[in-house]
Amino acid sequence: MATKKKKVEFVCTECGGTTIKWAGRCPHCGEWNTLKEFVVESGSASRFGTDKHVRQGLVSASEVLDLGEVQAQEVPRIITGFDEFDRVMGGGLVPGGVALIGGDPGIGKSTLLLQVMFKLVRSGVKALYVSGEESAGQIAMRAKRLGVEPNGLRLMSEIQLEKIEAAMLAENPQFVVIDSIQTLFSDGLDSAPGSVTQVRECSARLTRIAKTAGITLIFVGHVTKDGALAGPRVLEHIVDTVLYFEGDTHSNFRLIRAFKNRFGAVNELGVFAMTDRGLRGVSNPSAIFLSEHKGNVPGSVVMVTQEGTRPLLVEIQALVDMTHLPSPKRLSVGLDQQRLSMLLAVLHRHAGLACFDQDVFVNAVGGVKITEPAADLAVLLAIQSSMRNRALSEGLVVFGEVGLAGEIRPAPRGQERLKEAAKLGFAKAIIPRANAPKQPIEGLEVIAVDRLTDALAAAFD
Repeated sequence: MATKKKKVEFVCTECGGTTIKWAGRCPHCGEWNTLKEFVVESGSASRFGTDKHVRQGLVSASEVLDLGEVQAQEVPRIITGFDEFDRVMGGGLVPGGVALIGGDPGIGKSTLLLQVMFKLVRSGVKALYVSGEESAGQIAMRAKRLGVEPNGLRLMSEIQLEKIEAAMLAENPQFVVIDSIQTLFSDGLDSAPGSVTQVRECSARLTRIAKTAGITLIFVGHVTKDGALAGPRVLEHIVDTVLYFEGDTHSNFRLIRAFKNRFGAVNELGVFAMTDRGLRGVSNPSAIFLSEHKGNVPGSVVMVTQEGTRPLLVEIQALVDMTHLPSPKRLSVGLDQQRLSMLLAVLHRHAGLACFDQDVFVNAVGGVKITEPAADLAVLLAIQSSMRNRALSEGLVVFGEVGLAGEIRPAPRGQERLKEAAKLGFAKAIIPRANAPKQPIEGLEVIAVDRLTDALAAAFD
């Protein structure tokens, strides 16, 4: 008797699109070498479960309504007690909300979530921690090392999806952590744990339970060597919030950045310090990103960047040195290297300062990554300071985008940036004219400029 041939599809690891034939380039998103082969599983009764909570949809069926007839209600939030974590989550946990947190191995994802769960348990929230990577004894040792009271936290070491579903329905917790989603597998599927099929199916079924039962669910995800979350891209579309845990393993500081949040602002930043008792929030993160050298030094400029709703003061350092190579080096750490080349061209064209025979190195202190163009003016002032070997005036802070025509463009939330600088003791600010405050800020001299040449003159006169 001939065996039935299994159906094969190719799934893009970037966008989650499927195609019946392999190709070097994904026809959906255009990325190269991202199509992976997997076997299409046949449907079964166990795939959608037998419990009524699993069978029903994400929302109860209702008739079609006019949007004007629907009453908008504020979503109640659960405050964890970790101010930095609550900030990144948009003000606290949302019942029925599903989040995905990723980061490098050993950076502290499990440690942070355990601390959050212990705080929730002490406040009366019923929590369940499901670990697919560590045994119960290992988690107990971690709790002992953190110095927390472990009583009250429900723990389960399991990777089979059906058992986890049964435990969630039996325990009826308010908060659940799955560590990690790549370790789970379903009996209804033949593929191995971590495959596209298993990750997509397990995450969808657990999300269905969380939405119907009002459970706050957090998935821990692995990351690839490029720093992106491993698994199908559709996983990021299923969840409500996507968080990335960043930081150098050789440093004590960790950053959590929100890249997607249906219940709050995106690009929020939480700052933590790793101690022998776990992670603790940093109330004044600007102090981390400012160097500790005494006195002003050439090539150093302080700027105000905006991370979500939080203004941060970050020191930008530049080093310009004579090159001995035919092609000078252009290296930036924490900033866009392509934008650095563009800014050097603007500096040459509109200020007459050439760096074609100089190596240029730019660094954002503290390991922070700055993606907004408001760092342009600080980068150019730091480069000019290093070229002249002349330090800028003490207590100076700058921000502003530099256009290709040499104009200084405004940055969003300019008033909040200036107030943060004044609060930390800075006395002088060079900013775009469009960001000039209507009312003077006590203790802060504001110099508004329109052109790059005006900014250079104001900084070095």
